Amino acid sequence: MRANTLIMIVLAGIFGVLAVVLVNIWLAGQRSAMASGGQATSTVVVAAVPLKFGDSLTTDKLREIAWPAGAVPAGAFKTVKDAMAGNGARQALQTISANEPVLASKITGAGQRATLSAVLGEGMKAVSIRVNDVLGVAGFVFPGDRVDVLLTRNVRGDDGADRSFVDVLLQSVKVLAVDQVADESKDNPQVVKAVTVEVSTKDAQKLTLAAGAGQLSLALRQAAGSKGEVNERVTLADLTADTPDDVAKRQAELDRQKAEEAARKQADEKIDGLAKAVERVGSQIDQMSKVKPVTVVAAAPQAQPQVKEVIKYVQPEPPKQATIGVFRGIKLETYEVPRQD
Repeated sequence: MRANTLIMIVLAGIFGVLAVVLVNIWLAGQRSAMASGGQATSTVVVAAVPLKFGDSLTTDKLREIAWPAGAVPAGAFKTVKDAMAGNGARQALQTISANEPVLASKITGAGQRATLSAVLGEGMKAVSIRVNDVLGVAGFVFPGDRVDVLLTRNVRGDDGADRSFVDVLLQSVKVLAVDQVADESKDNPQVVKAVTVEVSTKDAQKLTLAAGAGQLSLALRQAAGSKGEVNERVTLADLTADTPDDVAKRQAELDRQKAEEAARKQADEKIDGLAKAVERVGSQIDQMSKVKPVTVVAAAPQAQPQVKEVIKYVQPEPPKQATIGVFRGIKLETYEVPRQD
């Protein structure tokens, strides 16, 4: 065996033993740090079972667990007795998972009910918006989501033409309830008639006024997208890249074509009526020409010799042509056409 190979084997063994020793020293330090850190702990009240909006807090639904003293969440309770203190039961204002800390902001005060008024932020108001299966994003808006409120209006311009446009009225509005359900754990889409949102006092005034000025609809935002966006009004011209004058000219041309079509149809009806009248007159002439002549015999006086007088009526030859009159608008035009027997 070469000397270099032997040296490499010896060095590898030394490094391996050194690595094992260092790892053992590090693990021992971690165990001692954990043992010393375990002394600076506190307790925090957590949910023993999952809680949803409106659930009452009871001792069997809460429990205490150890928690690092320097990382206790704000609003947490140290003991179940503290969480249950006061006259009356407390209720959950939002979904609380099992082993999640029960915070004061997630539950009502003692004796209070879980209502929307308890969920509202400081200075905020709850306003309901009428929607349907389309305007309510097909029922996929749930409590806790954020939406943009769109306003669609029709305004008559100075030229008398109606102009339609859509504005973004409010952005990133929090949904508090859907119909009469405020449970954020609800995840089954359903057709709703009203959505209640949390807005400021001024925005509440805007929504109330906009409900009578046009049609409100919702646009669902990304769960983490709460920042405002720069937006602009969208009109019919934006849909076709035409100016309002182009849209007005196109509408005027359509109205003109519709009026011409109605006048043409009325003229055709008059011509058809005249043709039928002419046909009836021709039929009557044909019937008159086919009447057989009547022979009249005059009797001679008795005193005179009897003379028989025979009078024959010769049927006149019917005309070879017939005259037909046709009205074109208000002008009468006549035509000579061959008569058919």
